[in-house]
Amino acid sequence: MNGSAVGLLRSRTRGWHDTLEHTEFAVAMLAGSLPVELYVGQLAAYRPVLAALEDELTRSACPAVARVWSAELAKVPYLDRDLGHFAASGVLPRPALVAAEVRAFTGDVRETARTEPEGLLGFLYVLEGSTMGALYLRGPVSAAYGLSDGAGLAYYGSGDRARWKAVAARLDEALPGARERERAVRAAERAYAHTAAVSRALSPAHP
Repeated sequence: MNGSAVGLLRSRTRGWHDTLEHTEFAVAMLAGSLPVELYVGQLAAYRPVLAALEDELTRSACPAVARVWSAELAKVPYLDRDLGHFAASGVLPRPALVAAEVRAFTGDVRETARTEPEGLLGFLYVLEGSTMGALYLRGPVSAAYGLSDGAGLAYYGSGDRARWKAVAARLDEALPGARERERAVRAAERAYAHTAAVSRALSPAHP
């Protein structure tokens, strides 16, 4: 099949990517004006979602998933490190703000694993790619919250170009056919929609 799976995923979800970059949450985060409680709220919201995704990726018998997923890609430990850092300084999330959005996101991951397991790679594409693309946020976030030595930035610092290049190569190898790619694209679109819903629920004006 012509073209790469990652190229298809990128082109089909570009609109969602642009939408997320212009949410009130993302704009405030880049400007350094996002309240720290909302930053921590996003980390806490992603924690059960990534726990579900990593669990399903680990348990999946799908050959495509097995070609991509490995334990060193897990991001839950980074989230736990960040959440622990903020908890120690008394900054706690408000789970009720995003409870419905997190349930929907996590439920979609579980259902995708059951019905179209190749779609798990679409979720992985979005959530892995988001940290690589967000490396430019480290400076503003660190300055806004007085962070140093990577404390509180483990999750957003967990992506880099070498890691992403390796994941992208695995995705291309694992998704050679149109049917598998379409399933991954549909799941990626849903992942972006869920992520946007979380961002809206945590927008500075909303709480």
